[in-house]
Amino acid sequence: MKHRAVVRGIGVGVGEDGSSVPAVILEARDEFLPIVITSDQAQAIQLGLSGEQFERPLTHDLLVEMVTEFGGAIDSIRIDDISNGTFYAKVDAERYQHGEAQTFVFDARPSDAISLAIRVDCPILISDGVLDAAGQPPEAFDVDFDE
Repeated sequence: MKHRAVVRGIGVGVGEDGSSVPAVILEARDEFLPIVITSDQAQAIQLGLSGEQFERPLTHDLLVEMVTEFGGAIDSIRIDDISNGTFYAKVDAERYQHGEAQTFVFDARPSDAISLAIRVDCPILISDGVLDAAGQPPEAFDVDFDE
């Protein structure tokens, strides 16, 4: 089963060496799913969440514009696997050509997939297997999310 997720924000955890590590925090099935990302990825997600526009398109904005101009649409993203602490995601897209729908599935880093989903407002889906392996109860986090 897949569960629709909400991006709750960017959090900061402590790495094994004591350094700060950013993570995107997703909420699904009444659990939080933290996915460790780089600071550049955190910035791309945060900019998407804020809706801030730049004079020139950023990478994810450019990709969305290109997909749209080529007659495609991003339908959803899925975080559907985890192996050795690494999350795996897919981007589900479609394009209509001559009245026929063509579907496409692209392998993606979760951070890139989430950045795209934020920009096109499509569902973020997380599998039970991923939540079973890495989901955590909300009380495990010291958070102050704006509702």
